[in-house]
Amino acid sequence: MSLTAATRAETTKLFSTSIWWILAIVLFAYVAFTAGALGFVFSMSATGSLPGETSGTPPLPEEILPATLYSTATAVGYVFPLLVGTLMVTAEFRHKTLTPTFLATPRRGRVLVAKLAVGVLLGALLGVVGVLASVGVSAAILSGFGLDTQLASSDTWAMVGRMLLAYVLWALIGVGVGALVRNQVGAIVGVLVFTQFLEPIGRTAAAFVDGLSDVTQYLPGAASDALVGASVYSLAATGSASADALEWWAGGLVLLGYAVVFVVIGHLVSWRRDVS
Repeated sequence: MSLTAATRAETTKLFSTSIWWILAIVLFAYVAFTAGALGFVFSMSATGSLPGETSGTPPLPEEILPATLYSTATAVGYVFPLLVGTLMVTAEFRHKTLTPTFLATPRRGRVLVAKLAVGVLLGALLGVVGVLASVGVSAAILSGFGLDTQLASSDTWAMVGRMLLAYVLWALIGVGVGALVRNQVGAIVGVLVFTQFLEPIGRTAAAFVDGLSDVTQYLPGAASDALVGASVYSLAATGSASADALEWWAGGLVLLGYAVVFVVIGHLVSWRRDVS
C-alpha cells in the first residue's frame, strides 16, 4: 500500500470514530469558559473596576490583555491534541486493529508516517477550534469593556499562526507517545500526570528558585508557551505576560524536538515489536 493510500486509510479510521469530535466539543467549551472567566476578571482589573481591589494593587496593563487571553487556546488547551494523537495509536493496540493494518501495509514505518500526516491535519483542526473559542470569547469581553482587542494587528494574527503550529506539534508528540507506550491507560495517565501536575509544579517552583527556570524553560509546555509568545500561565506564575525566556522560534524547535524524539524512540523500541 502506498503512503497516499495508507494516509487515506488512517484518515478514514480516525474520522469514522466519535472521539475526535467529542474532544473538539470539550476543547471548545473548556477554552471558551477559561477565556471568558479570565477575560472578565482581567478586564475589570485593567479598567480599575474589580470589586475589593486595593489601591496599592496596580491594574493589569491593557496592552497585554488580548495576547494573554487569546493564548488560553494553547496554555490550557494543548492537552487535547496531545491526547488525541496518543489515542490515535494506543486505540489500535487496545482494540487489536493494528494487526490488519500491518497486514495491509507491511512497512510499519509507512503506517507511522501516515499517522503523523493525519496528526498534522487533526492538530490544525483542533487548533482552529481552540483559537475560535479563545479569540471569539476574549475579543467579545474586551470589546464589552471598551478595551482594544488588537484584532487588526499583524502581531495578533502571527500569534494565531503560531498557536496553530503548536497544536500540530502537540498532536505529533501524542502520536510519538502512543507509539512508545502501547498501553492506552498507561499512556493517558502518564500524559495527564505530567502535563497537569509535574510540569506545572516545576514551572511554579522556578518562579521562586534561582536558576531552575534555566531548566524548566525547556519543558514541553514552557516551550509551547514560548512558541506562542504569550501565556496565561506565565502571567499567573511570574506576573509577566511574556512566556519563558526562549525565543518563539527556539520554543518551536524544542517542541519539534520532543516530537522527533518520541516518534523515533517509539519506532525503534515499540513500533517494530510483534503485535499480540
